[in-house]
Amino acid sequence: MKKFLLFAGGLLAFFILLVNLGPMILLGLSIWLLYLIFKQFLKSDSTAGKIGWVIAGLIVVGIGLSNIYAVIGVAAAYVLYLIYTNWKNVDEPVGPKVKDNDPFQNFERQWAEINR
Repeated sequence: MKKFLLFAGGLLAFFILLVNLGPMILLGLSIWLLYLIFKQFLKSDSTAGKIGWVIAGLIVVGIGLSNIYAVIGVAAAYVLYLIYTNWKNVDEPVGPKVKDNDPFQNFERQWAEINR
């Protein structure tokens, strides 16, 4: 049951990530462009150049703020990572494990050890 819930949660997180993939790309692109604009702003010596870079920076900040809901996609990716790591740690026994001295079960176990 736990693996089913992990699978359902992972599927939901995957679809949320898939829906927010475009805004996540645009948010990353706007952050990268803002970094480049800031570097050019610091290199600029003229006042007109600095004003131009500030205007370009404000436009890129507007693009970035319009895609701020892409953080939901980042959170979905983190949840997907957590589900992936917990999937490996879940050990649900299929049936009750009973150790008894049945000769046929001992034979099967020894035969499996020999065939390794």
